[in-house]
Amino acid sequence: MKIFIAGLDTETNTFVAVPTGALSFAEGFVAHGDATRRPANYSSVQLYAWRHRAAALGWDVAESLCAYAEPGGVTTRAVYEAFRDEILADLRAAVPVDAVMLALHGAMVAVGYDDCEGDLLAEVRAIVGQDVPVGAELDLHCHLTKAMLRAATVLVAYKEYPHTDIAERAEHLFTLIADAAEERTKPVMAVFDCRMIGTFRPTAQPMRGFVDRMIAHEGRDGVLSLSLAHGFPWADVADVGVKMLAIADGDAELAAATARHYGEALFALRKETTPAFLTIDAALDLALEIPPSVPPRPVVIADVADNPGGGAAGDSTFFLRRVLERGLSEVALGYFWDPMAVRFCMEAGVGATLDLRIGGKCGKASGDPVDLRVTVMGLADSGTQLFGDAPVALGACAWVRGQGVDLVLISLRTQTFHPMGMSALGLDTAGSRIIVVKSIQHFHAGFAPIAREVLYASSPGALTQDFATLPYTKRQGAFWPRDEDPFLRGE
Repeated sequence: MKIFIAGLDTETNTFVAVPTGALSFAEGFVAHGDATRRPANYSSVQLYAWRHRAAALGWDVAESLCAYAEPGGVTTRAVYEAFRDEILADLRAAVPVDAVMLALHGAMVAVGYDDCEGDLLAEVRAIVGQDVPVGAELDLHCHLTKAMLRAATVLVAYKEYPHTDIAERAEHLFTLIADAAEERTKPVMAVFDCRMIGTFRPTAQPMRGFVDRMIAHEGRDGVLSLSLAHGFPWADVADVGVKMLAIADGDAELAAATARHYGEALFALRKETTPAFLTIDAALDLALEIPPSVPPRPVVIADVADNPGGGAAGDSTFFLRRVLERGLSEVALGYFWDPMAVRFCMEAGVGATLDLRIGGKCGKASGDPVDLRVTVMGLADSGTQLFGDAPVALGACAWVRGQGVDLVLISLRTQTFHPMGMSALGLDTAGSRIIVVKSIQHFHAGFAPIAREVLYASSPGALTQDFATLPYTKRQGAFWPRDEDPFLRGE
């Protein structure tokens, strides 16, 4: 047996003006057929899993591109087409193959392509023919499109958020594809449109129980796989929204009934599973009311609207400005994407005091810059944090302190995953009463263990949580929360 593996991963926020091009991928990760010969990272872990499983079975592996960019705005046409064509050229050189496995996101948009994954999968199918199993692992914030479903044999999405199960779901996809390739199973996919748009936290009930029920059901009673596509709300594409995917063994009616069962169950829980978000001041007020702990542990507040993992710039100043206006101290904020400010700090050196203009550089969603007299407390030429066990580069970093407030500045745009990037600069996170992080949910894995409480707040940044007011132009039909019960309209 011979398998073909490749990966192309970025998430597109069509409402932000942060273009995604060659430099974005270069700062992320690009490997031209040799990802599994390099240290494993967030974007290559699936390819590692597939190569190891293939090796254990004595199968041959043809490995192509593995590319990742931090979520941002629309990808340039030339970059997408070049990456797609590289994968397709490698596949043509590798055929005949017995199976294809791709590590994709599911919410990538490029100029001229609202559905990059559907386009890529269709081209792959055209090369290998109808009899070769084609599978893709997707981020749970994917769009499940008709083109993707037509071209793929199986699609598998992560179940967890934070995405702690990427490798586990890669193993699951391999099993599904291997069984199909060796004709032990005949996967049939079905999707139920939940007619919802939102974000969900599997770390909290009742969402935790819903995910656990999917996990318990998977692999039983003829159901091969279950995936909930949360969707990516900040994308003006036709297929945006929450969808439930079920894969059954040769039974289309079972797949459809199972997808409907779970989809309707989630819709019934729509109000209970919708996260609540505080205002900036309400979050700060609540954090100050929570009694200090022994040993000291900070209250962690997620600044969800400035999450680079959703395409935001990561340089908004709304939280920082309110902290300063209220005269609060023992507050740390990060990670601010501000290469210019980092450069000034590197020039000045540790211990220097200077006037620094911070953030607010990427448009209205970033707010106005904050001018602050700061002392440079720590510097790093090449900082890192962790996403699971994988290192995530922060680039050159600076820890500065001004008016009793600590700021961590970075030069490579990424969301806040882990306090490692703060502590490596010398910042004692236990000494902060409040830590404000630029993330929606991925921070939870790294910061919850050090927090005495975790709060979620929505500032006026790029990622509004008011999904009913998002200016969609391509999505057809009613959806919750814009419509109280979209199924009543019969669309």
